[in-house]
Amino acid sequence: MATTKKSLGDVLVERGVISAEQLRQAREVQKSAPGDLGLIIQDLGFASERDVTAARAQELGIQFVGLAPNYPLDPAAVKSVPEHVVKRYNILPIKRDGNRLMVAIGDPKSSIQGLDDVRLVSRCQITPVLAAKTDLEAAIVRAYSGAPTSPNGAGPAAGPRTANGPSALPAIIKGESLTPALISESGGVPAPVGADGGAMTPGSAPSSLGNLIATDLADIQGGGADEDEDQMTEMSEEAPIIRIAHAIVQQAIREKASDIHIEPGQRGVRIRYRIDGVLNETMTVPKHIMNPLISRFKIMAEMNIAERRVPQDGRIPIRHEGKDFDLRVSALPTMFGEKIVMRILDKSSVLLGLNKLGFSPEVQNKLEELASQPNGMLLTTGPTGSGKTTTLYSVLNKINSVEKNIVTAEDPVEYQLPGVAQVQINKKAGLTFAAALRSFLRQDPDVIMVGEMRDLETAQIAVESSLTGHLVLSTLHTNDSPSAVMRLADMGIESYLIAATVIGIIAQRLCRKICTNCKEPYQVNAAELARFGFEAENPDQMVTLYRGTGCEECRFKGYKGRVGLYEMLTMNEEIADLVVRRAPVADIRDAAKANGMKELKEDGLAKVLEGMTTPDEVMRVVFTAGF
Repeated sequence: MATTKKSLGDVLVERGVISAEQLRQAREVQKSAPGDLGLIIQDLGFASERDVTAARAQELGIQFVGLAPNYPLDPAAVKSVPEHVVKRYNILPIKRDGNRLMVAIGDPKSSIQGLDDVRLVSRCQITPVLAAKTDLEAAIVRAYSGAPTSPNGAGPAAGPRTANGPSALPAIIKGESLTPALISESGGVPAPVGADGGAMTPGSAPSSLGNLIATDLADIQGGGADEDEDQMTEMSEEAPIIRIAHAIVQQAIREKASDIHIEPGQRGVRIRYRIDGVLNETMTVPKHIMNPLISRFKIMAEMNIAERRVPQDGRIPIRHEGKDFDLRVSALPTMFGEKIVMRILDKSSVLLGLNKLGFSPEVQNKLEELASQPNGMLLTTGPTGSGKTTTLYSVLNKINSVEKNIVTAEDPVEYQLPGVAQVQINKKAGLTFAAALRSFLRQDPDVIMVGEMRDLETAQIAVESSLTGHLVLSTLHTNDSPSAVMRLADMGIESYLIAATVIGIIAQRLCRKICTNCKEPYQVNAAELARFGFEAENPDQMVTLYRGTGCEECRFKGYKGRVGLYEMLTMNEEIADLVVRRAPVADIRDAAKANGMKELKEDGLAKVLEGMTTPDEVMRVVFTAGF
């Protein structure tokens, strides 16, 4: 009696990976947007890539292999097939037994030609096995990285554990004296050097990636300042440069960095990561690879590598460990060469939800109430990098529904929101914020988001939009909420219009959170918290606070991750009257505090007492001269 072949969805349900209800939802999505069911299930978050691939292997009747980072790759198998064949077809020989070769594939449909080529070059009988595409790509990088493998063939040998944790990038020895070994003969770690050839600051020690990068550096020749465009292109496409560029980006993502800085100096190229808002010097590479390395990033960002005299901007879309990232690349000419800064945008981070941004329950409830208003202006303020865009995107994600038409004008569009019409500003083509806003009013919008109100024309149209029945969200660069009112007035907006349209203003900062792995309590005198507005019953009262002692988990910084500090001003009759009379900022602040507004330092104090951060960290991001 013939057995009925089970579909991928049925296999996932049978394995207990997803429920029957989730399968039904996925098939409904597939009806409206035809596509691979497995990918739809992954995109909906019902199952991981590995679970879907394992079920697909069962559906097809072939073996599944989980190529985890510690999976023992067989060196004999890897050597059986040239690297260019493996990377061309995205397949990998993982085990050899005599004349039989086990080959991992990610897509059975597109791997037929590749398996034939592997059979020809290896002269072996091929046994295909299925692996998750992300795991397969990572395994290919491991197999052909050039890093030494452990005796049992289990991949790169573990590097020394350092003050930066086991995964930090190495500080390469300066100049031409490069050696693959990171451990000296005495067993110690060589002293790292800075971009000027001097000693690098503590915390930039080598790691297990060092063997790969040091070996690649030793293979790179030339890289002087006089190469023409063809030479630069050729050098930037050599395997060592490609591996170094990829290692820099991948390590930054693993370290959860927000920015990568590649800074040419007089005698070397310094590489720094901005982690939790603070720049950390990570490694230094020799001067002779500066041009090919920078050219590599410019090629990836589709920039003109022959032009080194003017600033350029570009974008690199990448996928790492199953997640999509965008790198916003900026090249700036300096005295010693072009400096590259890459902003890392994690497309999943913006949809965290308001409840995960650090709002107190009172502020979050008020924000959600304001966001549900049919008209008015809701503003976020703060310096660059304070999380304003994330806050606005989280608000849009909260109110996004089929009943609302939401349009945004951004420069640039940092994240793509489903169901939202997002417009990229293009000044060269005449598409400014003001031009976009004027066209929005003919698009029947309910909610409008303006990336930033930079000039009077944009602000005037935003005000008019809010007066004509639209909810307008935007950002301003001011230090606190009351100052935003004065900023609008200074731009030329009439005071009565500000009072009539602004419904709420949020000022925010991002401060580092205490590492939960090395968190410890300590006692402090209550008087030391007086600057935050803490009122103690007894001046000699001791208060229990928390701090991080430093561990590998947090790179011995004591902090890991960030949380927002918020100050929300909501408009009422008293504040509106003060705005119309152009009262001083201090009077508006006092009225807002009487209306329940907590200042940034007060929200910081609450998070200090909760054990989320430290007084020093709140002072770093909130306090200014004369505060």
